[in-house]
Amino acid sequence: MTDAVDPYAVVDEVLRALWGAVNTLSRVPDHSGAYRVAIFGSARVHRDDPEFAQVRELSRRLAARGCSIVTGGGPGLMEAANEGERLGDPTNQRNTIGVRVELPFEQGVNAYVEESYVHGTFFSRLHHFVRLGNAFIIAPGGIGTTLEALMVWQLLQVKHIVDVPLVFVGSMWRELDEWAKRTMLTTDPPLANATDLQIPVFVNDMEEAAAVVLAHYEATRGQRPPAGGQAPRS
Repeated sequence: MTDAVDPYAVVDEVLRALWGAVNTLSRVPDHSGAYRVAIFGSARVHRDDPEFAQVRELSRRLAARGCSIVTGGGPGLMEAANEGERLGDPTNQRNTIGVRVELPFEQGVNAYVEESYVHGTFFSRLHHFVRLGNAFIIAPGGIGTTLEALMVWQLLQVKHIVDVPLVFVGSMWRELDEWAKRTMLTTDPPLANATDLQIPVFVNDMEEAAAVVLAHYEATRGQRPPAGGQAPRS
């Protein structure tokens, strides 16, 4: 008589094998030589909102200096960043990238994306962002933007990625910084290490964000590390 097969054990085994394969593939270095800036921000911002123009100009400035731009590929500030890359790279030396996730309520990729990837889950999408990004700029955004930003912050905390600027722009994120320090460092024992809360850079505007990223870009030219510094590990 054949032993009964536990379907949950089979699924667990397959998932472990799948993640093992993903982690192994993520060790393949990026030899493109590109310096990619991932810009996260709200899909709800409209073209006539001031934040749209600010992110578009930020992206244009970065692209004009030789950076590639990566976004979530959707509308709002993602579209602004992809459009800005096109404006800053008029001879199309680099592709502006969109890394999308399948959602039932969101339209397809914005018109300015030149290289598009689609993921079925947020988990694989975030992994892809980390593989691509040499720097991360966090514009104003909601729950999705916060998820992406905190994921990068944690990977920097545990050194699964290294030497990657994480730049938060605007007053809403300064309140996050203040909240984290007020609630995580004042307990006994503290809930976080004070040095971990110093990982991100908090700036007031897009001009300051560009200055932080371009300083890192110039410092690494000619010795470009693989995107993300290291491959993230599960």
